[in-house]
Amino acid sequence: MDYTTDGSASVSTPVAFSSYTMVILAVLMVTLVVVTVIGNALVIFAFKVDRSLRRQSNYFFLNLAISDFLVGAFCIPVYIPYILTGRWMLGRALCKLWLVMDYLLCTASVFNIVLISYDRFLSVTRAVTYRAQQGLTNRPLVKMIAVWVLAFLLYGPAIIFWEAAVGKSNVPYDECFAEFYYTWYFLLCASTLEFFSPFVSVAFFNLSIYLNIRRRNKRRASQEREQNGKLSPRCSGGKLPAMLCRNSFQLKQRTVSVEIRHASLPVSQVDSASTRCAQHSRLSRDKKIAKSLAIIVCVFGICWAPYTLLMIIRAACRGRCVEHLWYEITFWLLWLNSAINPFLYPLCHQSFRRAFAKILCPKRQCMQPQIEPQSG
Repeated sequence: MDYTTDGSASVSTPVAFSSYTMVILAVLMVTLVVVTVIGNALVIFAFKVDRSLRRQSNYFFLNLAISDFLVGAFCIPVYIPYILTGRWMLGRALCKLWLVMDYLLCTASVFNIVLISYDRFLSVTRAVTYRAQQGLTNRPLVKMIAVWVLAFLLYGPAIIFWEAAVGKSNVPYDECFAEFYYTWYFLLCASTLEFFSPFVSVAFFNLSIYLNIRRRNKRRASQEREQNGKLSPRCSGGKLPAMLCRNSFQLKQRTVSVEIRHASLPVSQVDSASTRCAQHSRLSRDKKIAKSLAIIVCVFGICWAPYTLLMIIRAACRGRCVEHLWYEITFWLLWLNSAINPFLYPLCHQSFRRAFAKILCPKRQCMQPQIEPQSG
């Protein structure tokens, strides 16, 4: 570990890689760049080819994909020569630009995840109000812009003006890191806004969604038991087919409507069955939303928690109690999150799977019959 003239530890990594190791690291880093850029570009392009994705909730995924795409297209490629050689050779101005962009994009990625979670929270817990606001196209745009503004304000001014405020620079010319790198109290405050508060918020939203779905599921089960009790006499009297009695509450609305029509039920019972089927469909969709959020939250926590905690500890002991290797590993975990995020969309959302299929297999999509889109 190197040290600056004022005794603070330098973050420069000594050039201790063998040629073989450098080749392996370079291949892994370039692979991460390619995966991050292509994966997020696919998400962005999906909005061009599939109009059904252009809904309020999905615009926040687009905002996340833009920030992650820029991480792979700019931040990682600029850092690769620095990590391999241990020397910053691009000048102080580009160093400042790279730091601003890196902190901005990583913070924007976090804030976008919070925004996505909050939007899902509203869609599940306040469904009526949420659906009524879907036509207000300016609302998601304002929120998306707010994410970038807040992300810049958290670190941008400090990166740009810290040196002027304290009257000196502690960063050697051949290195590139923020002036507040060893100011633990600033990092603690910033980390609270960048990770701890977002993580608690996202966990709260996800837990609220889970509890809301659990409550509705119990209420629906109770209503089904009550309704089954009312329908039993009709089943035994032959007026309603036995199969319809057993399965009417599990079938989709279209199937239920057809079977009830053939059974010659009163209109009131048809409407009741249709309503229950619609409620069941929404409940099933909300369960998928909760599962997708849980996956995103877990990945977010795994990728961000080690770096955040290690950064604060490292700043408090001025770099003397944490090996630089461990810091680098946790640092790359942040960027790994940007590569993983695009793969969560097709995993958790049918609408994205459909759009990706259109892009990757256009001929196959043309040959397949058109299917009624489902909410994802």
